[in-house]
Amino acid sequence: MPLILPMISINNLSVHFTGTYIFENVSFLVNDRDRVGLTGKNGAGKTTLLRIIAGVLDPESGTVTSPSGSTIGYLPQEMSTASLKNVMNETLEAFAEAIELKKQISRITEELALRTDFESEGYYSLISKLNESNDHFHLIGGHHMEAEAEKVLTGLGFLPDEFARLVSTFSGGWQMRIELAKILLRQPDVILLDEPTNHLDIESIEWLEEFLCNYKGALVLVSHDRAFLDKVTNRTIEISMGKIYDYKASYSAYVLLREEQIELQMASFDNQQRQIEQIERFVEKFRYKATKSRQVQSRIKMLDKIDRIDIDEMDSSAIHFRFPPAPRSGRVVVEAHNVTKKFGEKLVLKDLDFAILKNDFVAFVGRNGEGKTTLAKMITGQLEYEGKLTLGHNVEIGYYAQNQAELLDPEKTVFQTIDDVATGDLRPKVRNILGSFLFGGETIDKKVKVLSGGEKSRLAMARLLLKPVSLLVLDEPTNHLDMVSKDILKNALLKYDGTLIVVSHDRDFLQGLTTKVFEFRNHAIKQHIGDVYDYLATRKLQSLKQLEIKKSATSMRAEAEPASDNKATYERRKQQEREIRKVAQAISKSEEAISQLENDIKRFDLMLADPEAHKERISSGDLYRDYEQIKHSLEQEMKIWEKLHEQLDQMNAGKE
Repeated sequence: MPLILPMISINNLSVHFTGTYIFENVSFLVNDRDRVGLTGKNGAGKTTLLRIIAGVLDPESGTVTSPSGSTIGYLPQEMSTASLKNVMNETLEAFAEAIELKKQISRITEELALRTDFESEGYYSLISKLNESNDHFHLIGGHHMEAEAEKVLTGLGFLPDEFARLVSTFSGGWQMRIELAKILLRQPDVILLDEPTNHLDIESIEWLEEFLCNYKGALVLVSHDRAFLDKVTNRTIEISMGKIYDYKASYSAYVLLREEQIELQMASFDNQQRQIEQIERFVEKFRYKATKSRQVQSRIKMLDKIDRIDIDEMDSSAIHFRFPPAPRSGRVVVEAHNVTKKFGEKLVLKDLDFAILKNDFVAFVGRNGEGKTTLAKMITGQLEYEGKLTLGHNVEIGYYAQNQAELLDPEKTVFQTIDDVATGDLRPKVRNILGSFLFGGETIDKKVKVLSGGEKSRLAMARLLLKPVSLLVLDEPTNHLDMVSKDILKNALLKYDGTLIVVSHDRDFLQGLTTKVFEFRNHAIKQHIGDVYDYLATRKLQSLKQLEIKKSATSMRAEAEPASDNKATYERRKQQEREIRKVAQAISKSEEAISQLENDIKRFDLMLADPEAHKERISSGDLYRDYEQIKHSLEQEMKIWEKLHEQLDQMNAGKE
């Protein structure tokens, strides 16, 4: 069995801010090939720990050591660059050694071309140096620099015609992708990534997952993307209440193990408490009886020797809220005909035609720059456009912008931020609303400018509760939110009774939330029925079909090996069968939902048949409203069921 060497050793690390320890006497090892997911709530100290490991921040006490000559690549959450290079040349900075060798080879070659002392010792020395440089250049992959850089940049979402663009012309998110590309190309012994998926779209995230799974070094990353953590990591370290909890498991498995550990601790604690109570009762009962003095002393010693069980302190603070009931609106909430959007000469969206109906939950997905945020802003009336884009009757919009936290007034306090927009009956409830978003006590007097990214996001979300709306448009609402906060937001949205448009790349957050996916690609949108995983399954199937078309064209030009064809056919059939099973499972779930809704309708029919027994709900209109809502839900579910059957029929027809 090969010896596993630690790449990083953390020993008794302690850091505290404003008198409170973020973590205290923390120790652990990061071994070669480890894939560590650092988790914990916002403010737990994840970014601080990464910065200490990277050498950017010094700890209060303790040490971080690594083997001599080992290398670390660190991608922070935010950074600024003043690069004057284009994308390709900036990315090639990752190959600093190879670039220097290339210059050296060029200098030696030029010098040799000018010399005529072919028999001299100096000439032979230059020849020898040139050969050594060429050999080393070849050894470190210098001849493949551009190809490797192009592969990584393409994987991270850059188009070939963008390689020559200046870095300064890209947004901060795209500049972060360039920095990530440089780290991946350097291939350090340890990669540290702080929220790398915040700036990536779904396709780029999936590419990064595959890259990191095959990476030969160690990895430590902070992420609130559960799906990303599950795919990439094999170890989870949670920072909570100043301590760490280390599990040899990916995130979802860790959650289950952690719950089991707490349950076992609770059971052991309860058993021990019962034992202690029995001993204490005996001591109290016979303390003053001379005939029992020996037994009493024995039990007192027994109490002293008991190793008291402590239950791990859990951070139970979490935001808690639900959206106000949505006002009634027309059946069609948003409708577009021949909608086109350009920024100067740059075409973003062209001739869009779509309709979003009441109670639709729609996800906008696609590469960054394809127009998701642009369309969200057009719907909310913040951008002009060509064509016809109309809102339905009585549609009130609530909008959470991607940079919503940055739009808050930095000089206002937390309380003022909410109080200034609260009206009517909500004015006395401002403190309660803030409390449900973890702003209590002195925190409400903090100025916005001193809040963390997660706190600003929570504050911006709290503002959405101040006005009932029939259409929620959320642009990347989960950025900067921890796992618990994201789950609470998702549960609140699942109970929301209006219409939802959400722009997000977080697959775990989108799973089971939306009923439609709008895919943005090549200036157009394509609608998919189902949630994000249904969409991804369809995209993979389409990619496979495109791949097979290319393979067929290649086989016409060159003779293919039969064994290779058989293997490709077998893999193709396996993939098709997997996709068919997924659709069949979705149909079963849809049929269960239909059955439940039909039972609910029968229950309402019985209530309506006995108006005296339900007079109060009927007179208030609640019964009829709920009845119509369930009938509409049944209608929507039937449409989903029909679409899934059409999809299944097409897949079965295309089976080999």
